[in-house]
Amino acid sequence: MGMTLSHAKCQGRFVNPITDVCWSCIFPITISGVRVSAGGEDTPNVTRSPICQCPMPVPPYIRYGIPISFWEPVRLVDVTREPYCLVAMGGIQLMQQSVKGQGAVDNGRTTRTRASFYQVHWYMYPLLYWLELLTDFSCMEKGDPDLGYMSELDPFWDDDETAFILNPEAVLFANPIAQAACAADCVAASAGFPLDPLFWCAGCQGSLYPFVGTVAAHVGGVQASLLLVERMIAKLHREGLLWGTVGTEGLCNRFPMPIIQKSQYKTQIVYPIPSTASRQCHPLGRSEQLWASGKEFPYQGEDFAYLIWRKRSCCLL
Repeated sequence: MGMTLSHAKCQGRFVNPITDVCWSCIFPITISGVRVSAGGEDTPNVTRSPICQCPMPVPPYIRYGIPISFWEPVRLVDVTREPYCLVAMGGIQLMQQSVKGQGAVDNGRTTRTRASFYQVHWYMYPLLYWLELLTDFSCMEKGDPDLGYMSELDPFWDDDETAFILNPEAVLFANPIAQAACAADCVAASAGFPLDPLFWCAGCQGSLYPFVGTVAAHVGGVQASLLLVERMIAKLHREGLLWGTVGTEGLCNRFPMPIIQKSQYKTQIVYPIPSTASRQCHPLGRSEQLWASGKEFPYQGEDFAYLIWRKRSCCLL
């Protein structure tokens, strides 16, 4: 492919949970189907009933509450050319690595399009609980920050043929007609939210399939890293490690969602240059052209970190 291997020193910075986070992204907040906060983009809320009910294993077997929805920061993601480099954890190099698994960007001299390969690290990052911003709030995710997934240890991530085991349907979308439909997803995501029925599309970033770290059409570092974040979310849904949290099914508990519902998520870049101005969380597939300027630069600005915001529907006691 004509790629040039990257041997840059591990670069990164600890994400500041206060100043690097676009806190306005938690809005809008909806209670009983009525928006109670100004600003923010939202997906349709399925219920306008003032009361919701959930089953219980013990008497009285039903509990009643108030339906609420909001956007919650729950995960942090590294996208890096340097294996075992924890970008969002201060640029810590966990271990030395061999040439295998190194990230690279094609020099473009042998083909018309550039290609690239990155590793991805997935952190558990329940920010609201960790900072104790909302105490005794049963709807938010609880837990401590933790490194939950490393693509270097995943035999599927750097091998398209092996990854076929996880996503055999990829063969259905490797054609011009299926990929042309992604243009509509790009338009929809840039104007609002992506088209969930087009689950094989990553909007303006490209194709969600296959679930690997190779970007066949590398336009820029922001575009490529966003695509791999979106692929990782879809991949973890397929593996049963991410579940659904929206709609009537999500009011009482998380539920299995093997095929990603893209409108459940937004992304916010936090490294190398965090976007913290109002409404800097973007639905999956939205064009990065309007905000990516200056977010990539040589040496310290060629790896990336993103905060993942997930919509939560909940029956609040």
